[in-house]
Amino acid sequence: MAGPLPIGATTSPSTTETYRGALTLLATLFFMWGFITVINGTLLPHLRSVFELNYTQTTLIESVWFIAYFFASIPSAKLIERVGYKKSMVIGLSIMAAGALGMIPAARIPSFGVTLFALFVIASGITLLQVAANPYVAVVGPPQTSSSRLNLVQAFNSMGTTLAPLFGGYLILGRSTSGTSTDAVKLTAAERLADAQAVQLPYLIVAAVLIALAFVIARYRLPDMGSATRRLAGGERKSLSLWRHRNLVFGVPAIFIYLIAEIGVGNLFINFVSQPDIGNLTHEQASRYLFLLWGGMMVGRFVGSFLMRSIDAGRVLAGASLGALAVMLIVTFANGPVAMWALIAVGLFHSIMFPTIFTLGIKGLGPLTEEGSGLLIMAIAGGALVFVQGWIADAYGLQTSFLLTAACEVYVLFYALWGSRVPSEQPVVG
Repeated sequence: MAGPLPIGATTSPSTTETYRGALTLLATLFFMWGFITVINGTLLPHLRSVFELNYTQTTLIESVWFIAYFFASIPSAKLIERVGYKKSMVIGLSIMAAGALGMIPAARIPSFGVTLFALFVIASGITLLQVAANPYVAVVGPPQTSSSRLNLVQAFNSMGTTLAPLFGGYLILGRSTSGTSTDAVKLTAAERLADAQAVQLPYLIVAAVLIALAFVIARYRLPDMGSATRRLAGGERKSLSLWRHRNLVFGVPAIFIYLIAEIGVGNLFINFVSQPDIGNLTHEQASRYLFLLWGGMMVGRFVGSFLMRSIDAGRVLAGASLGALAVMLIVTFANGPVAMWALIAVGLFHSIMFPTIFTLGIKGLGPLTEEGSGLLIMAIAGGALVFVQGWIADAYGLQTSFLLTAACEVYVLFYALWGSRVPSEQPVVG
């Protein structure tokens, strides 16, 4: 294993090459968890038809997924302290594979309860990967390029989210009665059973890829994060407090609130653009436009990574939040293709939000990075509140529900302009 280097130290060409190799491998990791997460975007309208769910019940499926972040984040941070980053990533991939395999009996029964449990297991594995991989990428290199670096690797996460709707649209929606018809069509019992079993092959493929990736990472030598982030002795640790870091204190709710926006858009996208007065599409056709939404996030992260090499990350985040607010207001009050393309465009503005908030949130934490990372990843549980948007959609209309998304963009703007600043009097440890 490469020897530890102080954060920000000058690296030799061989060390730089080692970091590049590690980041390339981790980009594959980011790709896979993005891919699996967004398969839910095609799975939700599918399950809505199979189990005859309303919008509130449909979004509750995603709530179960994100509740896993709340329960698994702190145990994940403790596990990383105990076994290290590399072993934690392998364990996380193994847990995800187990959950993916659990989707097979869930489909054969079929059982809504077993489906929820399998999704919870997959999300718990992803939580462990998030707690381990995000701070690793942010801290393993020079601090001045941490936001750029994490946005670059997160772009591969977005590549996974971009390709997932095509995969899910073809292997799930394209092979099911519900996926090739409109919401108005009621399925027979036989059709619901056949549709439920359509998810078996996709999740079998996913499980096989996850197991292979776990094997590769287990055999790869990842460079050390460096001494500046290592956990201190108990006595020294007591003299430090996460709550003295304003950027973290306001960053936790920023992640929480942003996830409500991102997950709400992704989960309700297919249902929204399928409406007669918006896109008038089947679910299968709508999944192709979901591809463009996540493709915008991928492009935005590559562009954001480039911009943050010369522009302050907080300023880039502020510009993105203003753009997201503008297009969400268009989504809420416009109709037809204008509203549909505005919803697609929000992916471009959402792209840099999570990785940029994350790196701003852990800035200056030093040996508290693991604990701070655990809190930020726990905040991903904000996605569980997507059921609130589902309730608004049921009560006031799907289009009106996107006002909640617009409100979320306002808080991200606040964080970018003020909440993310590290006060000059704030001690930077490490």
